[in-house]
Formats: sequence, C-alpha cells, structure tokens
Amino acid sequence: MPGDTPTISKSDLFARLAEGHAAGITVVTPNRRLAQVLKSEFDSFQSRKNLPAWEDADILPVGAFAQRLHEDALYAEGGGDLPVLLAPAQERALWESALGDAPLLSVSQTAARCADAWRLAHAWRIAGALEKFPGNDDTQVFAGWAREYSKRCTNQGLIDSSVLFDFSYKNKIRKPTLLVAYGFDILPPQTADFLRKFELLSCKPEEKKSKSLRASYPSARHELEAAAQWARARLEGGAKRIGVVVPDLQLRRKEVARVFSGALCPGWNVPGMAATAMPFDISIGEPLSGHALVDCALALLALCFREIDFETSSRLLRSPFLGGAEQEFAARARLDARLRRQLGKQVSLLKLIGVIEGCVLLREKLESVYAVKEKIPSKSQSPQEWARHFTALLAAAGFPGERMADSAEFQVRAKFNEVLGEFSRLSLLNSKIPVQEALNQLRCLCADTLFQPETPEAPLQVMGILESAGLEFDCLWVCGLTEDAWPLKARPNPFLPVALQKKAGIPEAAAETSLALDRRITAGWRGAAAEVVFSHPEKDKDRDLLPSPLIAEVPRGEIEAPAFKTFREVIFASRVLESVEDGKAPPVKEKTVRGGTRVLADQAACPFRAFARHRLGAEGLEAPQEGLDAMQRGQLLHSLMAGIWGELKSSAGLSSNLESLIRKSASAAIADLGLEGRFAELETQRLIRLAGEWLEVERARKPFEVIHIEEKRALEAGGLAFGGRIDRMDRLEDGTHALIDYKSGRATKSSWLGERPDEPQLPLYAVTAPESVSVVAFARLQPGAMKYSGFSEKEKAIPGVTGAKSWSGLMQYWKTEIQNLASGFAQGEARVDPKDGFATCRYCDLQPLCRVHERLGALEEEEGDE
Repeated sequence: MPGDTPTISKSDLFARLAEGHAAGITVVTPNRRLAQVLKSEFDSFQSRKNLPAWEDADILPVGAFAQRLHEDALYAEGGGDLPVLLAPAQERALWESALGDAPLLSVSQTAARCADAWRLAHAWRIAGALEKFPGNDDTQVFAGWAREYSKRCTNQGLIDSSVLFDFSYKNKIRKPTLLVAYGFDILPPQTADFLRKFELLSCKPEEKKSKSLRASYPSARHELEAAAQWARARLEGGAKRIGVVVPDLQLRRKEVARVFSGALCPGWNVPGMAATAMPFDISIGEPLSGHALVDCALALLALCFREIDFETSSRLLRSPFLGGAEQEFAARARLDARLRRQLGKQVSLLKLIGVIEGCVLLREKLESVYAVKEKIPSKSQSPQEWARHFTALLAAAGFPGERMADSAEFQVRAKFNEVLGEFSRLSLLNSKIPVQEALNQLRCLCADTLFQPETPEAPLQVMGILESAGLEFDCLWVCGLTEDAWPLKARPNPFLPVALQKKAGIPEAAAETSLALDRRITAGWRGAAAEVVFSHPEKDKDRDLLPSPLIAEVPRGEIEAPAFKTFREVIFASRVLESVEDGKAPPVKEKTVRGGTRVLADQAACPFRAFARHRLGAEGLEAPQEGLDAMQRGQLLHSLMAGIWGELKSSAGLSSNLESLIRKSASAAIADLGLEGRFAELETQRLIRLAGEWLEVERARKPFEVIHIEEKRALEAGGLAFGGRIDRMDRLEDGTHALIDYKSGRATKSSWLGERPDEPQLPLYAVTAPESVSVVAFARLQPGAMKYSGFSEKEKAIPGVTGAKSWSGLMQYWKTEIQNLASGFAQGEARVDPKDGFATCRYCDLQPLCRVHERLGALEEEEGDE
C-alpha cells in the first residue's frame, strides 16, 4: 500500500460496514475469492448479533470496482461520449486481428499471451518503453502488435481492462465516501495510483499465533490422501474453516476431487449419493466446454454444419439434453450400439438421420434441426446473427431436454447463455465471419471460460497458491512444497524485455524478487491459522525429492489424524460371507453352437470369455476407426488370394506373367468391400505389391495343386458341431495335403502347442479332415516378412515349415486338446481363468463383466503388463 495510507483493524472495518450503505464504505480485494470470503465473514459477524436482517456489505475485487465506475459513468448524464469497455472475448478477438497474417502455430494462444503481456506492461508502467527498450525478436514483434492493437482501440473508441485504472471520468460518478483496500500484498504502480484517487484506508487479515509442523510422504498421492484424512478429522473435531493449498491444483483437479470425496463423503459415487452436497469446495473451476450440457450443445451445432467424429455423435445420441431423451433413453442406447457397426469414423447430420430406426422422437428432432439449418444462409454473417441461428438450432433439437435440471445444470445452462451473449458482442469487431469460424470462436470461448457451479458454503476450501492469499482459517495444510516447486522459478513474460521487467520490479521477472514474494506468502501461511501443516512428497517415481528451503526451519512432527475407512472397507468389514459356485454354467443344450471355431479359441484363452461371448451374447461396444480395421483387412487379403488361386489352380501357373491377374483380383477384392475413390486406389496398389511379394514365396515351393479355396465345412468335436471355413488346401506331389491359413499379422506355430493352444482352428481342420493332411501352416503375408510357418510330416515339405518329430503324436495331441476344449464348453465350464494372466485380458472387451482385476493381484497385474 502507499506508505502514507492509514490502517484500520478488521473488527473496526466490520463495525463500520454494519452501519450500512449510509456510511458509504466500499471494500476492494485483490481477487474474487477473498471478496467472497470477507463478505461471508461479515455476514457471520452480523448473524452473531441475532439480527433478523442487515444491509449487504459492498465488498468486491478491485478490477470489478473499476469496471463498476466505468458503467456508472457510461449511464450517467453525458456518458454517451465515453469509450466502450471491451469484454475479455472482444479483447482476444481484437488482438487476433492485430496479429494480422503472422505465421503462428496458434493465433488464439498467441493473442491470449499478448493480452497478458499488455496488461502486465500497463500495471507496472512500462508500456511506453516497449519500443524504446532493447530486446529480442519476440519483444520487438510484440511492440509492433501492441502499437497496432492500441491504434485500433483508439480509432474505434474502445478501451480494455488494462487501461481502466488510468481512465479519468469528466462527468459525475458515484464514488464511495471511503475506500478500504483489504489483503493487498503485491501492489503494481497502476493499482496504487488508482487507489490514491479515493479516501483510502488499508486493512489486512489478523495474524494468528500458530503451531507449524512439517511432514513428508512417500508420494504426491499419499500426501494428498493424508491431507484429506486430516481435513476430515479436523472437521469432525469442530473446525469451521479448514484450508488445503495444492500448488498445481489446476493440473490435479480431478484427482483432488476424487481423493477428498472418498475421504469426506464415503460412498459419494454410489448411485443416489452423487447429489449429496460435498463438505469441501475447490477454488478452480473446469472449462465450461467440459460440462456435459455444453458439450452436447457444441456437438449438435458442429453436426449441423460439418461431419463430426463418431465418438462425438455417440455422446450426442445418448445425451439427456436432446428432446425426447427421457422417453427413448434405452432405445437410443441400443441405437448407438448398432450404429457402431454401421457408421464410419465421420458422421454427417443427413447420414445420421437416414440410419435412425426405433427412435421416433430423436428422428423428429434432428429433422427439425435440419429444416432450420436449411433456412440459414450459407454466406458469412455477423456473430450476433450466428448466435441467433445457433439458438434456433438448439431450440429445434429440444435442448436442454424435458427432465428437471438440477442446480448445477441450471447454472451451467445460464453460464452458456451468458457466453453465447459474449460471442454475439463480437459483432462490434467482426462484421461478417463464416460459420466454421463462428463455431471455432464459440468453442474457444467455452474452453477458456472456467466455471464452477455455486454450492452452499463449505467448511473446507481446497485452493491454489494465489487463491489462499489473505485468507484466515482454523487450520491450514499446504502440500507439495519441494525444493524444485517452492519457491517458484522466475518466469518473465516472453513478450516483454526481461531487463525492463526487472527494472520495473515485477516479482516474477527475477529469481530474487520471486523468492522475496514467496517468502512473504510462506509467512502469510504460517500466520493464517492456529494449526499449519507444511508437507512434501519424498519421491516422484524414482527421483528423490527434498523439502523447500523456505520450510526447512519448520520442525517435523507427527500429524494427529485417524485413518478413516473407505466405503469399500466398511462394506467388506460388515459382510456376511456366502460361497457361490460361479465357475460352472448349465450344460449346452443345442449341439450346434454359434461362433464357429472361434468358440474353441475363446475357451482356450479363458473359459468365461467363451461362455459370456457365445452363450450370453455379451460383447463390447465397437469404436469405428479411420480407414480399415483388422477384420476388413483380413477380408481383403482372403478375397485377393481367392481370386488369384481361383484362376491359377496350381503352381504351374506361377511361371506366366501374373501382373494382369493380380490387378484384376485386387480390384475385385476392393469392389467387394465397397471402397471407392482415392482410398480404393491406394488399397489396390497395396494389395498388388503384397500379392507380388507373396507369389515369389510360392514359386520357391515344390509343385502343388490348390484343390479347396474358402471351403465351408461342418466340424464335430466334444459332442458339439461347428461351422468352419478352410482358407486353402493344397495337394502335394506325394498325394497328401497341406492346410494353409492366411495371416496378415503376427502368427507363430507355437500358438498350436502347450495346454489350451491359442489357435486351435487349423488343428481342428487337420484332425477332422477326410483328406490325408501332412502339412499345417500359416501363410504370413506381411510386407518384409513373407514366409510359411508350421509343422509337417516330412522335412522341407514347404520352405519355412518345420518337420514334426512325431506327426501321429502331434495329431493325437491336437485331437485331445480340442476334445477337452469342446467338451469343457459343452459341459458349462465358465471359470474366470485367463491363460496368460493379464496378457490374455489386455485386449478383451469383457473385463467389466468378469471383474478379473478382483481375482488377480496387483503384483500379477504388473507382471502381465511387462
């Protein structure tokens, strides 16, 4: 504060505020949270007097106070000549236009950084020296951008928040009789000069006698859990105001919310408990675009004007914020599951409308949206006009649905409407913009707007470093104070000359000033509560961490806090044990089973997988991918080889020119799959190269004749009947036969060995074939690794195939293993028993059903992941 500013105690301040608005006192704070807390403390002060009602105290952040003065002057007599104050979105848009055609990776982010630098330069009175002070290329370029930005503001009669403190009002405005500055630590020259314009007093929090302790924990997660347990103990002990400071709160917000919810409100994530008000409040909100209601609105608007990815359209279909969602909730979920098999990676509005079946209300709403969209001119329009069109499109979709919104959703919708209003105000700067730019700007506004729905005042506050300044608590815990995290490193603004920042005294510009500031903040923490805990993690993965030197003098001590049980531990402690045999299902009634030989492969991998997939019909939801998935690539490969050998018939044809045959077969395979355009051309070329390289492998073989291609066969094993399809069977020179299975990925003969062989399909064909089989082989069609792999009765029957020590023994082993797998499935064997632990479960889509993680230990999980 200015050195000659008189001070006032906090108790005297509250007594003066209690006199009401007639006293003409306004209190300003450095941030919004401190203003809210101070106002709440004043209300408690008045409440203790048993008053039925009292006048609200005029307490607000200093920036909001300056903005209020401008609004008063604007609406006062003669205010029509005042410049218009830019909203934050308008500031960014004006900076983006000032950047011009600069070759930047992200114009939006650069504009935001420029706005920060511009505000910092004015706050510390260095804006006038930007072009005179020597700097690097970045600072010189910024000086040019700033000159252009300032010129545009002047020409259009605009001002921004950076110069609001310096503005002089010639007309009469309503000024407070007395202005009290509360809790200011850093006071830039611009703010100090602004405060001098008023009759000023200063006030600061009352320092408390505190007991400080220092503690360390194995990891950051353990530290956070300990803080949550401590907070619960102090809350149950009667503390009214508890603070927890997490320096990297913005990055760890979700983790913090999860840990504190589990400790303070066990069972918070159990159905029916989520609506319970939490006894803690996190100071940093989430991006507005991350809230489900806003995500639905932005997805719907994007779908109206371009294709969107399937995952976004899937969330839109299942959203409760579209009209008719309550009546069609289950039907839309089934529709989503079906469309995952029908639609590609990208989805348009017309395509989506065309495939909707069984959801009449959804189809009606989307058709209404399309009808409104068709009436919107395709030409560029002003943001105000686009905002009106966007509102009409959302209304046509029945947004935000029919169900009763809870408090959080109601506030989110109100905030979204406010942001939509801010977007429309961009018309002041942008006369006409195309629809995609309009959507991008609205999306950026929602992403940049941090929002947290208001909740009843909570006794526990979880804050970042800046939010904790000036606050008082009954007890306080500060986390994460390692030597590399606290004090903060110098972080000068890259667009302002570093020497100029140091000369101005900006704390973040130099290590010594940053250290001095962090010392004051640490001292403020030590006097903010009667009990203060400073803590730090001991390790970050394998790296050892040391405590910050700013807390080195704080004595170590034991934190008195019981270890509260989690909701899960409480349930397990009160359980009544009941044993149920769940590894055995009823025997299979029908002899013919669906799924073909895949049943045996699943039974080998895990009996429960085979039971769930082929008897219960359970399957994971598919996710459409860009291009072709593994199944489609396999179809192309089989169609290609079938076309080639359907013409050649035998190895004798390999001596002729095969270029036209290969091209013809590749084109036919592409056409069968329905591929078109440039993608079809690229896939055709790929198949041509693949076939050419593979036929060179075939030429190295002894003469053979291809007698079966993609032949369907009825198979039996273990009392079950299967449907199968042989990729290819060759007749060799000695009259015996070779079974061949095409593979485009990794395939080894070891998958046929051991207990419960991984790939029992080809062995099943071999032991049930009426022909005399002497070779069972994978044909691995992988560029750069083309080869045969398998077993044969005789050595060197096919290059790359290994001769078996005992062919009859191998066939008997296969017969036994297949019999065991088939009979196990037939008899209802359904135990959760992955063959190779978590390696088997890695890509299985049934884990939520079998809950295998509850059966296998954490050590097994780690081993399986390596």
